[in-house]
Amino acid sequence: MEKIQLLHTLPKVFESRNDVVSDIWNHDVAFEKNKIYLVEANSGTGKSSICSYIYGYRRDYLGDILFDGKNVRQLTIADWVEVRKQHIALLWQELRLFPELTAWENVQIKNKLTGYQKKKQIEEWFEMLGIADKQTALIGRMSFGQQQRVALIRTLCQPFDFVFVDEPISHLDDANSAIMGHILTTEAGKQGAGIITTSIGKHIDLQYDQIFKL
Repeated sequence: MEKIQLLHTLPKVFESRNDVVSDIWNHDVAFEKNKIYLVEANSGTGKSSICSYIYGYRRDYLGDILFDGKNVRQLTIADWVEVRKQHIALLWQELRLFPELTAWENVQIKNKLTGYQKKKQIEEWFEMLGIADKQTALIGRMSFGQQQRVALIRTLCQPFDFVFVDEPISHLDDANSAIMGHILTTEAGKQGAGIITTSIGKHIDLQYDQIFKL
């Protein structure tokens, strides 16, 4: 996948409003591989919705979303499975980890499906992010900031053309935010992938090619 386009896309909940001021909603916008984007937003402006629309999790929007020119409304269930396994990775704002499983088990759930990352690489990321000693800890007993780091590792355990990270550093200090940014850009660089990160304030300090105000 080389390009994701939003063509006059708008959440249906905003349909009756005439005060929507945005660089994305009701505009033609394109995300391309090998580029880094930041979507800045205020709470309630549809920041998480845009991730859900592109990931095919929700369809309550007007306008069109295209993957390499194909309208995503035409995709079958099998198509979406392929998209999520091979083309688009997503780190959800709410993380969606399993609290009853350990950090390592949460990562392996995905990596066993894809077989993409080597054990050594995953262990290196745990070490870099300062949570090597938490691999066997239950997610439900870890802080939200620690969980965010586990969620990033899990997100990167697949091939992708685009990776979306929704408020990935809201509970991280500057040092860990910088490490997360380094890991993210390094892995995306290996795959020639595009990065789209969202924020309502604090964001990863990256060399953004374009910044959108939602």
